[in-house]
Amino acid sequence: MSEWADTYRRLSAESSAEAGQWRTDRAPYQRGMLDAVNERNIETVVIMSSAQIGKTEVLNNVVGYYMVQDPAPILVLQPTVEMGKTWSQDRLAPMIRDTPILSGLIKSPRSRDSGNTTMHKSFAGGHITIGGSNSPASLASRPIRLVMADEVDRYPLSAGTEGDPVTLARKRTTTFWNRKIILTSTPTVKGVSRIEMEWEQSDQRRYHVPCPECKTKQTLKWANIQWPENEPKKCHCVCEHCGSIIEESSKPWMLKEGEWIATGIEGKTAGFHINELYSPWRKWSEVVEDFLSAKRSPETLKAWVNTSLGETWEEEGETVEGDSLMSKREAYDLTAIPDDVLILTAGVDVQKDRIEVQVVGWGLDNEPWIFTQKVFYGEPTEKEVWANLDSFLLKTYCGHKIIGVAVDSGYLTEHAYAFTKPRAGRRVFAIKGVSGMGRPLTSAPRQTGRQRVMLYQVGVDTAKRTVYSWLHNDKVHFSADLDEEFFAQLTAEKLVTKFRKGFSVLEWVKTRERNEALDCFVYAYAALNNLNPDLLKVRARKIAPPVLVEEPMPTSTQRKTKSSPKRRSSSFVSRW
Repeated sequence: MSEWADTYRRLSAESSAEAGQWRTDRAPYQRGMLDAVNERNIETVVIMSSAQIGKTEVLNNVVGYYMVQDPAPILVLQPTVEMGKTWSQDRLAPMIRDTPILSGLIKSPRSRDSGNTTMHKSFAGGHITIGGSNSPASLASRPIRLVMADEVDRYPLSAGTEGDPVTLARKRTTTFWNRKIILTSTPTVKGVSRIEMEWEQSDQRRYHVPCPECKTKQTLKWANIQWPENEPKKCHCVCEHCGSIIEESSKPWMLKEGEWIATGIEGKTAGFHINELYSPWRKWSEVVEDFLSAKRSPETLKAWVNTSLGETWEEEGETVEGDSLMSKREAYDLTAIPDDVLILTAGVDVQKDRIEVQVVGWGLDNEPWIFTQKVFYGEPTEKEVWANLDSFLLKTYCGHKIIGVAVDSGYLTEHAYAFTKPRAGRRVFAIKGVSGMGRPLTSAPRQTGRQRVMLYQVGVDTAKRTVYSWLHNDKVHFSADLDEEFFAQLTAEKLVTKFRKGFSVLEWVKTRERNEALDCFVYAYAALNNLNPDLLKVRARKIAPPVLVEEPMPTSTQRKTKSSPKRRSSSFVSRW
């Protein structure tokens, strides 16, 4: 397959920075991936990788090869139907147009009965069907010989009510003895990653490259990348065998001399794992700079581990002990706010007999200071309890105002809407928590209810993972006013692995009934995320000294010629 690509494939200008003839030698590790599809004893090819290694073009080459050399019915499965359309329009169509051997196989979409649509393209001996894993219709009906499932870790657990989309796609190949199934993805969370589970059942091939000094072959590991402090551009790799320094200028030679070595059990599944350190399109210094930027927050660090190292993210812990956090309280409160606190937000939780509010201060890199967890007792159906909450939110604390408030609308929804809508100008907004790993912290608002309130969805599982990472890393500051019950509520949930429809999933479960402190912290964090403030600018304005401009004293001539202001008539406008 790599020989076919080197002979016929052309890269398109709109989908590649290096348009023109395809050259596998540009990224030699791609040769093993491509040729594995031709191995007669291999039925499934698994590619668990980082970004920026040319994986999409590898898949495109597989499609082109089968269209010409071995026509067959092909299914290309993307996470969603919309992503399938994007791949068809931005990747497949330009490849067919610019690769001469492919351009004549599919009729023009303007001709009658061309069999050429965005999601389905026919050619002699076969067809290409593009589908989304979220669409049961994409996975039904047609028998398929070649299944190519891209970014499988982004697939839902079930395609509608039909079941696991990868399993459904596999079933389409049952009648073909020479079927091929290709699964690719950057991984996500350890223990629930689809691509990791497939990789662990493969022969687990890794690309080994030689050291320029001792010639011993090894894999490129992040642990072997080193750099002087504050000088990431001077990074280099250290040979794990002889300890010599390997400069990036040696990478092209190392890639050319490298080879895939299987470390797992031989079978019908070929598995490939590779990270961004191998990419000819990425410098090691760029990877280091991305790491230094990403390590400031657990969520960005997780994304970096997934997309740069091609590895799963392992949660640091499933629970936190409240007693250990209580011993770290500090001497501050709303009457003595630390200088490092730049803004205040609040999270509001509504219960059947009370409303609870938590005030959180935020510093650089979203460093949180929890000030108080205040309870307003009373029926939330009564106006008085909401009025007491509003008075608290309007106060100024050591020159700080609460500039963002997220109010949970899951209970007594209409009353929460009635409170938030007239206060939208003060950035008091309604939220609704939604579960599920991988959801964004906050989504774009939508109008809802009879009052047409702007409602924000909050990915509570995502937020809790971040909060627990902060707690593990001692990033959160606690006021001395917080009591034992607060810490018990803050740590009232733990992350457990459960099985849904045959797959392991991570879920948060309560270890005690009350968890309002955790919920309010999540909501205050969501309020910060919605504000998206530039905290560096806020800090610069806070510490900047006032600028005094000295005006020159007027001369005696100027004082004499200066006319007195005219008295304005006593009209409504002048009085106003």
